[in-house]
Amino acid sequence: MSIEKDFITLVTSNQAIIHRICCMYLDNKADREDLFQEIVLQAWKSFKSFRGDAKFHTWLYRVGLNTAITYIKRGNRDTLAELQFSQESYCEITYREDEDILLMYQAISRLTKVEKALVTLYLEDYSYNEIAETLGMTANHVAVKISRIKTKLKQISKQLS
Repeated sequence: MSIEKDFITLVTSNQAIIHRICCMYLDNKADREDLFQEIVLQAWKSFKSFRGDAKFHTWLYRVGLNTAITYIKRGNRDTLAELQFSQESYCEITYREDEDILLMYQAISRLTKVEKALVTLYLEDYSYNEIAETLGMTANHVAVKISRIKTKLKQISKQLS
């Protein structure tokens, strides 16, 4: 297989990760689609350096989260990505029927960028060690941050309901 086919296969089978990151950081569908393409582009640019030391999905989360944070900081809405993946409105399709989940995502949208990254990985059932590896923290620091985020989300949810 060629490197391009390997990349497309891996990203296609893990594109839900990218969709979740986009949903966590952006509310507007068009902006989420742009960010999705930007993450794919940055993953492609970095793919040759992927050594397999970590699992692909862990590496993709790291690339995706870093890209999302950078993308939002610079306010960029232009993307050079030419690769096209499924652009169904993932957030609406996945979450539209459950009001509790919508409330949770509204609360998450009020968190800081780092808190959103932690929550994204936590909701994916990553262990504290895996989260620490992905975000470059210690597992203890992750545990403390997750505990504080849970408290913060409860407070925000009470305000929203």
